Amino acid sequence: MAIILPSSKPQANVATSLEEFRKLYLQQALSNAIAAADLRTINAELDRLATAEDLKSLASRGIRGEFLFALPSLLKMKPNLLGYYRLLLGYSQKEFYGKAKLGRLKCMEESGRLTPRLEAELPDLCAALAQKGSELLYAIGPEKLTLELLEDLALLTLGPQLRGSNNTRIGVIANRAVFEIIQQIVKHAIVKATESRLEILNASKRNVVIAFSSDPDISVFEEMATDERNVVAIEIKGGADVSNIWNRLGEAEKSHQSAKQRGFVEFWTIYNVPNFDRFVFAGQQRACRFSRAAAIPRRHCGGGRKNEPKVEAVNTCNSLSAIYHFV
Repeated sequence: MAIILPSSKPQANVATSLEEFRKLYLQQALSNAIAAADLRTINAELDRLATAEDLKSLASRGIRGEFLFALPSLLKMKPNLLGYYRLLLGYSQKEFYGKAKLGRLKCMEESGRLTPRLEAELPDLCAALAQKGSELLYAIGPEKLTLELLEDLALLTLGPQLRGSNNTRIGVIANRAVFEIIQQIVKHAIVKATESRLEILNASKRNVVIAFSSDPDISVFEEMATDERNVVAIEIKGGADVSNIWNRLGEAEKSHQSAKQRGFVEFWTIYNVPNFDRFVFAGQQRACRFSRAAAIPRRHCGGGRKNEPKVEAVNTCNSLSAIYHFV
């Protein structure tokens, strides 16, 4: 029996992203910041934030303290480095910015932006990070610590984040592809169109809106004089990895259940996995209509740029054309 493995292209996308991350969040970025900083300021901050014992342990391994302990002057100079210390300590973005309620700091990591209000918080932030850095130092054991190990720890945290970012990008491309196909189907009835919303006049002369939304991915509803009537909820799963199809369809089903509570009456799931028996799943989720994605023109897949994830186009015109009849 032939062995069929998933595509390795997602890993190539991760490799490309990693090059950029090294310049912003990993030791390369930190080393560049240190080279441009005032070492007297750095040393003074280390004396305030780290214990002499911790610094001595690091020095015995040839490691400067700022590779483990976050410092206000470095974060002020390069706010993106907050990502380095988050990754080093093993915090996912969800844990750090969500559960720890530090969402206001996310702009430092993602866009390198430091507002006056956030700058005032840097001493407390660095003190908290230094405490966890010291905890990490002795949990690992000073004798085992190397710069290479610190980089590896950050990379281990970064890996799932990069894969998740790639999956999100695939989802965005798939959603856009489906939306463009819908736009082609109903173009003769469009009254107004934006990047995320189509307003059409249907065959019964009723005003209908087809719009991007977070839950569901695309919603179709009728605009009435004083209210809205939800009609079709569409969930799009653009990933082509067959091993994870059940999880993705389960996520779609949860969204459909939520949509049902909000009054939607039709539930469609569009997926992108070949050789999948949709009727097996549909037999368990009878309220949902399934359509499989097939080849679409590459212009729907990011224009063919290097390492762009290729989301197969949605060949669901027969099913999607039903939108016009439903509404």
